Amino acid sequence: MSLIIRVIVNALALWAAVFLIDGIEVGTDDTIGQIFVYLLVGAIFGIVNAVIKPIVKTVGCLFYALTLGLIGLVVNALLFMLTEWIAGLFGLPFSIDGFWPAFWGALVVTIVSWLLSMFLPDGRDD
Repeated sequence: MSLIIRVIVNALALWAAVFLIDGIEVGTDDTIGQIFVYLLVGAIFGIVNAVIKPIVKTVGCLFYALTLGLIGLVVNALLFMLTEWIAGLFGLPFSIDGFWPAFWGALVVTIVSWLLSMFLPDGRDD
């Protein structure tokens, strides 16, 4: 159940990024198609963050320390662009028009995901 909630949170965060940032688009017009694309791209984004991000953080630990974590913003943008590339492999109409829309979009996705996660149960029984 937690996985489904995470995908929905990612999908809502992606919707916010598409709504707020010029240069990030979902290329379908019908509502059901858009929901489907957001859910699939949200799942791809979750997998990319779960698998690749820890590897990048481990390998680039020195860069994170030297830049006081600011390199993480660049890494998030690159992972967002990787998500777009993988979505393209599956034929999903999700596009990002370069690094800066990816940078701002990843920032929006991170903030919205964090805000939404604050209102979700964390699975602990306190």
